[in-house]
Amino acid sequence: MKRASALAPLSRGHHHALVVAAQLRRATSLTTDQACDAFLAYWDREGGEHFRQEEEILLPVYGRYGDPHHPLIARVLCEHVTIRGLAAAVAGSSPTVAMLRELGVALSDHIRLEERSLFPLIEQAVPPAALERIAGRFASAAA
Repeated sequence: MKRASALAPLSRGHHHALVVAAQLRRATSLTTDQACDAFLAYWDREGGEHFRQEEEILLPVYGRYGDPHHPLIARVLCEHVTIRGLAAAVAGSSPTVAMLRELGVALSDHIRLEERSLFPLIEQAVPPAALERIAGRFASAAA
């Protein structure tokens, strides 16, 4: 699917997250440490920042042009809270295979929701010029 250029950096970030989520979903007692380390490295380098950019840049811009009370916006934010909680639990303990798999499913389902539903909703509601203005904010926020 062709994505608005302003959202392309977020979509690229989703690709790496899907790779990590697959590792989490396939975790076994033999690969727990490896899957956990891969997730924590992703989360520390880009995952947490990615969520922050969506929450502080993307969704407020959508709220200026679309319905900020749209059920999809609430769902995305609630999923962010869930994933942040799971990430903190994984970081703060010796995670079980079940914990890692739960996190992997939550992360991959969330990414698919954003790609298939949230981003099209935003692209439809937000004028192209407004989307382009936020592209620079994503770049400077990542720097």
